[in-house]
Amino acid sequence: MKIGILSYHFPPEPAFIPGSLAEELAARGHEVRVLTGFPDYPGGHVYPGWRQRWRYQTHSERLTVRRVPRYAGGDGSTRARMASWLSFAGSAALAGRRYLSDVDALYVFQLPAVTFAAAGLLRLLGRVPTVLHVQDVWPEEEPPRPGEVRRRSGRLDATVRRLYQEAGSVAVTAPSMRDLVVSAGADPERVRVVLNWTDERIFRPTEPSRAARRLIRRNGRCVVMHAGTIGVRQGLETAVRAAAALTDRLDLVMVGSGAEERRVRGLAAELRAENVRFVERRSPLDMPELYAAADYQLVMLRDLPELRGMVPGKLQAALSCAAPVVASAGGDTVALVERARAGLSCPPEDWAALADRFWLASAIPSAARAEMGQRGRDVYLREMSLRAGVDRIEQMLHDVAVRADSRARR
Repeated sequence: MKIGILSYHFPPEPAFIPGSLAEELAARGHEVRVLTGFPDYPGGHVYPGWRQRWRYQTHSERLTVRRVPRYAGGDGSTRARMASWLSFAGSAALAGRRYLSDVDALYVFQLPAVTFAAAGLLRLLGRVPTVLHVQDVWPEEEPPRPGEVRRRSGRLDATVRRLYQEAGSVAVTAPSMRDLVVSAGADPERVRVVLNWTDERIFRPTEPSRAARRLIRRNGRCVVMHAGTIGVRQGLETAVRAAAALTDRLDLVMVGSGAEERRVRGLAAELRAENVRFVERRSPLDMPELYAAADYQLVMLRDLPELRGMVPGKLQAALSCAAPVVASAGGDTVALVERARAGLSCPPEDWAALADRFWLASAIPSAARAEMGQRGRDVYLREMSLRAGVDRIEQMLHDVAVRADSRARR
């Protein structure tokens, strides 16, 4: 098949799902054409050595990547993000009308940022069969902070609804997300669950190095590690309060950074939680050894309806590394951990319940922790791996192309 891929981000940006999908589909013999922007994430500035221009394409044996200009809004404001989204929509529409005109099926890596571009392309390309891979149902980069009221974009909501209705098929990254996209207009008969995968070349079981042990472990206590963004979605103040209740039994190590880091650090200082430590963001290549140096990986999401229907990528990374987890979340994240018996879980934003899980985690013998981790890896390989995910997406692309061809022959 000739397959088009529309994605706002693409490697060398940290856009592993569309990047690995494109490579794997090409390796399976499909002709793949990617339409994307010039790399500027994170930071909002075009990468050094790159210059935005028209007609920039790279080729490999079965994979072509066309990059189009977009506004690089480095300040991260809502206005700058919207300007970047709309400028990408205009560039993608101009280039995509010819570049993707003869594809058999179009795959859209559906983040809010690509919504307007997808809508514009579908209008220009006509009845091109399309698979939307929905990653997020929240139209902002972050949900509101506790107590904050934020108005949703009616224009964006209407465009998303139209896309759901027009798509040949919709892939969602968690079971509960299916209900959200159906309520937003998608045909329930055309919605499939395709769990995201992780970079299996990096995230796999390993042994911790001495440097990783020195960085993560300072004494003989149990170590629970949060790796990744310290943002509004995670609600890590709950973890700090839980750890502060167990200062003589457990260490909480946060590896990463984010918009809420100052707030979370301030709470740890206010509570005098000396067992809460912060480590600056590390390269993904370093993370498997850090995972192995800790006893558990912490997966947290706030108690919001939009977040109950998502599975954060750090869960796949931890499971692929055979790392047991402590999950403080609702919906699909906790359901997956419990079904896999890959760790401990509790309701979101309940520090007392999380403190209880921390206490229990510290009491579980190392052999039982290793069994948790192995069960999680087994489920990852069976249900979330690159091979399993691409198999499902490939079948969806084939199905929408066949349906479109059948309609055209009538």
